[in-house]
Amino acid sequence: MLISLADWLQALNPEWGFLRVFQYLTFRAVMAAMTAMILGLVLGPLVIRKLTELKIGQPIREYGMQSHLSKRGTPTMGGALILLAIAIATLLWFDWTNRFVWVVMLVTLGFGAIGWVDDWRKVVLKDPEGMRSREKYFWQSIIGLIAAVYLAFSVSETSFTGVLQLFLRWVQSGFSNDLPPKADLIVPFFKTISYPLGVFGFIALTYVVIVGASNAVNLTDGLDGLAIMPVVMVGSALGVFCYVTGSSVFANYLLLPHIPGAGELLVFCAAMAGAGLAFLWFNAYPAQVFMGDVGALALGGALGTIAVIVRQEIVLAVMGGVFVLEALSVMAQVSWFKYTKRKYGEGRRILLMAPLHHHYEKKGWKETQVVVRFWIITMLLCLVGLSTLKLR
Repeated sequence: MLISLADWLQALNPEWGFLRVFQYLTFRAVMAAMTAMILGLVLGPLVIRKLTELKIGQPIREYGMQSHLSKRGTPTMGGALILLAIAIATLLWFDWTNRFVWVVMLVTLGFGAIGWVDDWRKVVLKDPEGMRSREKYFWQSIIGLIAAVYLAFSVSETSFTGVLQLFLRWVQSGFSNDLPPKADLIVPFFKTISYPLGVFGFIALTYVVIVGASNAVNLTDGLDGLAIMPVVMVGSALGVFCYVTGSSVFANYLLLPHIPGAGELLVFCAAMAGAGLAFLWFNAYPAQVFMGDVGALALGGALGTIAVIVRQEIVLAVMGGVFVLEALSVMAQVSWFKYTKRKYGEGRRILLMAPLHHHYEKKGWKETQVVVRFWIITMLLCLVGLSTLKLR
């Protein structure tokens, strides 16, 4: 919004040349991060106080970690603070004509709405199950598939009308699977290895990445500060990929696909980092507020959508390795328990407790040890992911 205002003011008075600074993407990204952080820090106490007054406290299951029972009643649904800061900062500083930012914003807020309903049922309506898994996955799938279909055709077109025309042409042609090479699945660390996906393959992969990332971040959000800092680090690293793929010069030099318009996502990534750090101020041990599903589902969905746009799905899995391991630990634990119960009549476990962070707590690690060590691992993985920019 501010970029349009600056253009209008400069047109009124050409002597205001200093307003040209609003044209610089890096300047707007820095300002978005600062705006989101200030909003989060200022509004944080107000949001926490309001959540406390409404008695929106985190329920702690009796079969969970006994050391966490003291956290019962801590305000949750604090992810709404993150989304508010991201939305305001992004709307202020990004170019409103950019299609990719709108897609990421809608996916983020859509998944946030799902998480809001889930949290509301748990903490306000006192329904311990919240939103049922099938219902949650249904709405996640609807949003994920809509985003996937749009992104499949937005790689070649910059306008909504053009995307719609491409989609109709694809339907009329009998669902031809052709997509431009920039839509291929890129294998990191190799110059020329990529795999054509076709429309159906692209849609399927995008759906898995968006919904999978959303649920993986949600499963990771179990300890004070555990999920938000990796989100900040991975989101910031993806912002670098957005800037590079959005620039024809850098993209050609680094042998990456040039995605016109992807650079503007740097503003969103910066806002997410700023809002995340502000939330960490209140979420650090001992947490004053929890993120809840409203934040975790939304931020995971945002990371997945950005990774698809810049064609770095595999790199996202690398940089978000902590999220991947947390999700796999739950899948493995549940699958093995069900298999052994069916075969032996008694369920057995692979881990002491799932997700993975609880396993290490059971082994004697302090909560802060688990959190900081997982942060360190994420930082290392992000550096590995960033190294793929040049090592290919």
